[in-house]
Amino acid sequence: MSRLVSMTDMLNKALEGKYAVGQFNINNLEWTQAVLQAAQEENSPVILGVSEGAAKYMGGHLVVAAMTNALLETMDITVPVALHLDHGTSFESCKSAIDAGYSSVMIDKSHYPIDENIAQTKLVVEYAHSKGASVEAEIGTVGGTEDGITGGIQYADPAECLRLTTETAIDALAAALGSVHGPYSGEPVLGFDEMKEISELTHKPLVLHGGSGIPEHQVKKAIEFGHSKINVNTECQQVFTAAVREKLATDANVYDPRKVIGPGKEAIVAVVKERMQVFGSSNKA
Repeated sequence: MSRLVSMTDMLNKALEGKYAVGQFNINNLEWTQAVLQAAQEENSPVILGVSEGAAKYMGGHLVVAAMTNALLETMDITVPVALHLDHGTSFESCKSAIDAGYSSVMIDKSHYPIDENIAQTKLVVEYAHSKGASVEAEIGTVGGTEDGITGGIQYADPAECLRLTTETAIDALAAALGSVHGPYSGEPVLGFDEMKEISELTHKPLVLHGGSGIPEHQVKKAIEFGHSKINVNTECQQVFTAAVREKLATDANVYDPRKVIGPGKEAIVAVVKERMQVFGSSNKA
């Protein structure tokens, strides 16, 4: 039996409790260990995000799900953990992840007209819910580039957000409101008025993509206005790389990959714990 759970309960509790659950994208074994360790130490629910590219890199959805389930057992993880496909591009991709054991998927048809977005999302929701998995959908365009997915910022339309949530029965809504994937140039400008309107219209947990680099006061305001899930990826990649670079630069004799990667893993644990504290999910497991 898998210890994985869907996002539905954890996000609904977060929406009611005015905090957010972090999605931290994973890229390998050490990454997954680090995020799970941080969640257990913070007593926080957590979402492991897996992009299609990362899943392919790690050997496919079956490998990712098997690795995650094994770690939940061997690390004795007792906090709620969801394994979530990030930016699934098709019904087939989402079905493949669910069949492999993922407990949650995102179907991203935000680049299509609203009617097609709704139709494709409905198919995913019907299949996912029949298997006990949760579904996130996106509307509007989050800027920047992440794992080959590129877009310019396009704000979500509140009326379309209402249609997407009511006509598809999704569990979480990623409404693009000014955030970007990757590093920010200057301080982000988020659409808080639109955020508040969409939250009050839909009554659904909102998802903030591109959560790395958003100042704490803006994060707190986004949570106040209905964001119950915040995605973090770039920040973990940056601290991991910086720690590994420093190890290689200061220890000319190191060659054991475990000793090279170890500091990077520790850096991820630290940043994930710090983000959980900012998001307010610590001790909410």
